[in-house]
Amino acid sequence: MKPDWDKLMKEYADHKTALVADVDCTTAGKPLCETHGVQGFPTIKYGDPASLEDYEGGRSFDALKKFADENLKPMCSPANLDLCDDAKKKEIEALQALDEKDLKAKIEEKEKEIKDAEENFSTEVKKLQEDYQKLQKEKEEKVKEVKDSGLGLYKAVKAARKKKTEL
Repeated sequence: MKPDWDKLMKEYADHKTALVADVDCTTAGKPLCETHGVQGFPTIKYGDPASLEDYEGGRSFDALKKFADENLKPMCSPANLDLCDDAKKKEIEALQALDEKDLKAKIEEKEKEIKDAEENFSTEVKKLQEDYQKLQKEKEEKVKEVKDSGLGLYKAVKAARKKKTEL
Protein backbone atom coordinates (compact mmCIF):
# COMPACT_ATOMS: atom_id res chain seq x y z
CA MET A 1 0.00 0.00 0.00
CA LYS A 2 2.83 2.41 0.79
CA PRO A 3 3.89 2.93 -2.86
CA ASP A 4 0.27 3.67 -3.85
CA TRP A 5 -0.13 6.08 -0.93
CA ASP A 6 3.11 7.87 -1.82
CA LYS A 7 1.88 8.20 -5.41
CA LEU A 8 -1.41 9.70 -4.17
CA MET A 9 0.49 12.17 -1.94
CA LYS A 10 2.44 13.32 -5.04
CA GLU A 11 -0.81 13.75 -6.99
CA TYR A 12 -2.20 16.00 -4.24
CA ALA A 13 1.06 17.76 -3.32
CA ASP A 14 0.01 21.13 -4.77
CA HIS A 15 -3.73 20.85 -4.13
CA LYS A 16 -5.21 24.06 -2.71
CA THR A 17 -7.95 22.57 -0.49
CA ALA A 18 -6.97 18.94 0.18
CA LEU A 19 -4.11 17.36 2.07
CA VAL A 20 -2.90 13.80 1.59
CA ALA A 21 -0.16 13.00 4.07
CA ASP A 22 1.15 10.30 6.34
CA VAL A 23 1.99 10.38 10.01
CA ASP A 24 4.40 8.11 11.87
CA CYS A 25 2.38 7.13 14.93
CA THR A 26 5.38 5.56 16.63
CA THR A 27 7.45 8.75 16.91
CA ALA A 28 6.64 12.46 16.80
CA GLY A 29 3.15 11.80 15.39
CA LYS A 30 2.06 9.65 18.35
CA PRO A 31 0.04 12.40 20.13
CA LEU A 32 -1.81 13.24 16.89
CA CYS A 33 -2.63 9.57 16.34
CA GLU A 34 -3.89 9.20 19.91
CA THR A 35 -6.07 12.30 19.53
CA HIS A 36 -7.74 10.84 16.46
CA GLY A 37 -8.13 7.28 17.76
CA VAL A 38 -5.62 5.54 15.50
CA GLN A 39 -5.22 2.04 16.92
CA GLY A 40 -3.80 -0.02 14.06
CA PHE A 41 -1.54 0.56 11.12
CA PRO A 42 -2.07 1.52 8.43
CA THR A 43 -5.12 3.62 9.28
CA ILE A 44 -6.54 6.12 6.81
CA LYS A 45 -8.59 9.05 8.04
CA TYR A 46 -10.32 11.80 6.05
CA GLY A 47 -12.61 14.76 6.48
CA ASP A 48 -12.69 17.79 8.72
CA PRO A 49 -9.50 17.84 10.83
CA ALA A 50 -11.64 18.42 13.92
CA SER A 51 -13.72 15.31 13.23
CA LEU A 52 -11.86 12.81 11.07
CA GLU A 53 -13.65 9.74 9.73
CA ASP A 54 -12.25 6.25 9.11
CA TYR A 55 -11.66 5.32 5.48
CA GLU A 56 -12.90 1.80 4.76
CA GLY A 57 -12.35 1.56 1.02
CA GLY A 58 -9.83 -0.17 -1.19
CA ARG A 59 -6.10 0.27 -0.72
CA SER A 60 -4.96 0.27 -4.35
CA PHE A 61 -3.91 3.52 -6.01
CA ASP A 62 -6.99 3.51 -8.24
CA ALA A 63 -9.37 3.05 -5.30
CA LEU A 64 -7.58 5.69 -3.20
CA LYS A 65 -7.48 8.17 -6.10
CA LYS A 66 -11.16 7.68 -6.92
CA PHE A 67 -12.11 8.26 -3.28
CA ALA A 68 -9.85 11.30 -3.00
CA ASP A 69 -11.20 12.86 -6.20
CA GLU A 70 -14.78 12.39 -5.02
CA ASN A 71 -14.39 13.30 -1.35
CA LEU A 72 -11.36 15.50 -0.68
CA LYS A 73 -12.90 18.88 -1.24
CA PRO A 74 -14.33 21.59 0.96
CA MET A 75 -17.45 20.32 2.65
CA CYS A 76 -20.32 21.73 4.61
CA SER A 77 -19.03 22.71 8.06
CA PRO A 78 -19.08 25.66 10.44
CA ALA A 79 -16.12 27.04 8.46
CA ASN A 80 -17.88 26.53 5.10
CA LEU A 81 -21.54 27.38 5.70
CA ASP A 82 -21.91 28.49 2.08
CA LEU A 83 -21.54 24.80 1.09
CA CYS A 84 -24.42 23.70 3.35
CA ASP A 85 -28.04 23.21 2.48
CA ASP A 86 -30.65 25.04 4.58
CA ALA A 87 -31.31 22.08 6.88
CA LYS A 88 -27.61 21.60 7.67
CA LYS A 89 -27.17 25.37 8.20
CA LYS A 90 -29.99 25.30 10.76
CA GLU A 91 -28.45 22.30 12.50
CA ILE A 92 -25.04 24.02 12.69
CA GLU A 93 -26.61 27.26 13.94
CA ALA A 94 -28.49 25.36 16.66
CA LEU A 95 -25.28 23.68 17.77
CA GLN A 96 -23.40 26.98 17.72
CA ALA A 97 -26.09 28.46 19.97
CA LEU A 98 -25.40 25.87 22.69
CA ASP A 99 -23.20 26.85 25.58
CA GLU A 100 -19.91 24.99 26.05
CA LYS A 101 -21.31 22.69 28.75
CA ASP A 102 -24.31 21.59 26.67
CA LEU A 103 -22.21 21.08 23.55
CA LYS A 104 -19.72 18.99 25.53
CA ALA A 105 -22.60 16.90 26.95
CA LYS A 106 -23.96 16.25 23.43
CA ILE A 107 -20.52 15.20 22.20
CA GLU A 108 -20.08 12.87 25.18
CA GLU A 109 -23.54 11.38 24.56
CA LYS A 110 -22.73 10.62 20.92
CA GLU A 111 -19.29 9.23 21.82
CA LYS A 112 -20.97 7.00 24.42
CA GLU A 113 -23.33 5.67 21.72
CA ILE A 114 -20.29 4.71 19.64
CA LYS A 115 -18.53 3.16 22.63
CA ASP A 116 -21.66 1.18 23.52
CA ALA A 117 -21.95 -0.09 19.93
CA GLU A 118 -18.29 -1.15 19.95
CA GLU A 119 -18.67 -2.90 23.32
CA ASN A 120 -21.82 -4.69 22.14
CA PHE A 121 -20.00 -5.79 18.99
CA SER A 122 -17.05 -7.11 21.02
CA THR A 123 -19.33 -8.97 23.42
CA GLU A 124 -21.33 -10.57 20.62
CA VAL A 125 -18.20 -11.53 18.68
CA LYS A 126 -16.83 -13.18 21.81
CA LYS A 127 -20.08 -15.16 22.16
CA LEU A 128 -19.85 -16.19 18.51
CA GLN A 129 -16.26 -17.32 18.99
CA GLU A 130 -17.26 -19.38 22.03
CA ASP A 131 -20.17 -20.91 20.10
CA TYR A 132 -17.89 -21.66 17.16
CA GLN A 133 -15.34 -23.38 19.39
CA LYS A 134 -18.08 -25.42 21.07
CA LEU A 135 -19.59 -26.45 17.72
CA GLN A 136 -16.14 -27.26 16.32
CA LYS A 137 -15.41 -29.52 19.30
CA GLU A 138 -18.82 -31.23 19.03
CA LYS A 139 -18.29 -31.83 15.31
CA GLU A 140 -14.82 -33.27 15.87
CA GLU A 141 -16.13 -35.58 18.60
CA LYS A 142 -19.01 -36.75 16.39
CA VAL A 143 -16.69 -37.39 13.42
CA LYS A 144 -14.36 -39.40 15.67
CA GLU A 145 -17.33 -41.33 17.09
CA VAL A 146 -18.60 -42.19 13.60
CA LYS A 147 -15.15 -43.24 12.40
CA ASP A 148 -14.57 -45.29 15.55
CA SER A 149 -17.95 -47.05 15.10
CA GLY A 150 -16.74 -48.82 11.98
CA LEU A 151 -16.93 -46.39 9.06
CA GLY A 152 -13.49 -47.45 7.87
CA LEU A 153 -14.50 -51.10 7.94
CA TYR A 154 -17.71 -50.34 6.02
CA LYS A 155 -15.69 -48.61 3.32
CA ALA A 156 -13.18 -51.47 3.19
CA VAL A 157 -15.98 -54.05 2.71
CA LYS A 158 -17.54 -51.91 -0.03
CA ALA A 159 -14.19 -51.54 -1.81
CA ALA A 160 -13.58 -55.29 -1.55
CA ARG A 161 -17.01 -56.02 -3.09
CA LYS A 162 -16.33 -53.66 -5.94
CA LYS A 163 -12.97 -55.26 -6.58
CA LYS A 164 -14.57 -58.75 -6.49
CA THR A 165 -17.28 -57.82 -9.03
CA GLU A 166 -14.71 -56.30 -11.37
CA LEU A 167 -12.85 -59.60 -11.55
